[in-house]
Amino acid sequence: MQDNINASETKEGKYPLLLSVVEDFVSSGDHPISKLSNIVAAIHETLRPLWTGFYVVIEDELQLFPFQGPLACTRIKHGKGVCGQSWAQDKVLVVPDVELFPGHIACSSRSRSEIVLPVHSLKGEVVAVLDIDSEEIGTFDEVDAKYLTMVCDALSALPWARLQEI
Repeated sequence: MQDNINASETKEGKYPLLLSVVEDFVSSGDHPISKLSNIVAAIHETLRPLWTGFYVVIEDELQLFPFQGPLACTRIKHGKGVCGQSWAQDKVLVVPDVELFPGHIACSSRSRSEIVLPVHSLKGEVVAVLDIDSEEIGTFDEVDAKYLTMVCDALSALPWARLQEI
């Protein structure tokens, strides 16, 4: 499965297979953290960014869950930084240059652009955010927002209440 994930050379061409892989992991019988870990790996291998990971809403903050890349911030308050703003506003945030984003939290000085997407439970509440950082300015665009939103939509079937209790 991982060997074929980068078969397409175009950005748009990579996403259908990624979405299929994510849907397979979501429907597997694995533990939810194992699912998230493999989903992060699939996204990271497909897009080759600096950092890919999930922050899960636990009480009044986002807490770090599976990720790949350099060390990360472990807790983010509601409304703080790009992740906290995506959660607070319940919207996808594409940030072409993180240095121009007011209140950006620099977990890694190597991060230059970012996309953060809310993940919803089946009830429609924001239960997590998917955060992807790049070392280059302007990496993410509407193509990424469109397809990664589909990835996040597929994640609503995960048992988020169970993950929030861990």
